[in-house]
Amino acid sequence: MKTIRYRSRGDEVNFLEQILVKLGYQVVVSNYFGKDTDRSIRDFQQKNNLVVDGIVGLKTWTKLIAAEQSTIEYTDKLLSEKDLVSFAAQYDLELAAVKAVNEVESNGKGFLIDGRPKILFEGHIFWRQLEKANLNPQDFQNDFTKNVLYKKWTKSHYKGGSGEYDRLEKAAGISDLPAVRNAAYSSASWGAFQIMGYHYKSLGYSSIDSFVSKMYEDENKQLEAFGKFLKVNNLIRHIKNKDWEAFAKGYNGPAYKKNKYDIKLKKAYETYKNQ
Repeated sequence: MKTIRYRSRGDEVNFLEQILVKLGYQVVVSNYFGKDTDRSIRDFQQKNNLVVDGIVGLKTWTKLIAAEQSTIEYTDKLLSEKDLVSFAAQYDLELAAVKAVNEVESNGKGFLIDGRPKILFEGHIFWRQLEKANLNPQDFQNDFTKNVLYKKWTKSHYKGGSGEYDRLEKAAGISDLPAVRNAAYSSASWGAFQIMGYHYKSLGYSSIDSFVSKMYEDENKQLEAFGKFLKVNNLIRHIKNKDWEAFAKGYNGPAYKKNKYDIKLKKAYETYKNQ
């Protein structure tokens, strides 16, 4: 492909901007490489470990096309109307209520652009999981592990996106012990509904690997895990009763009021009910 940059013109620019739109960027599709395209390319380069120069050469083209192909491959993994209808029937719920919960409680799409499920690794949970495995977390503490193993919650080590997989793999690799790896994978929240891995047993999965493999399949499997979580924690009743405050408190914890989850749920429900 031809190397292009800010103020370039031609078919290559049009092709580039079509790819950027598919990847979720807000750009005008034309034959002109404008400021919106330049900003988007620089953002893409930064997120994909490329030189951030706004120049679309061989390396950037390669990453862009690979990302587009990944987008095409994982579109079949996304939730459909049919999935939500089936979920509503399974739990005897009103479809509008299910759509409201899905809209507010799902953390956007359940997959990264590369097709892996979204995760967030929690170092303080890793600490607890090691203790549950009868291991002393302090035995693994050093400068290398300080951003994946700590006693108290902090968001300062979050990287987001694919960076969370870097943290997960670092945690899993601090020892050859299988128990350490299992503790690491149990310490991440998975998929659209960000279900913590350590819930796998209570949700009926045979192992953390079994749970994770389901999270990789599609958003419907992530929705299934969400349903199991709601059932195990007796939250289905609140959806049936449209008791959004009780549901938000049970699912989101004490912070639900600060983030107005109950208000958002009620508003979303009324919107879907009146459609």
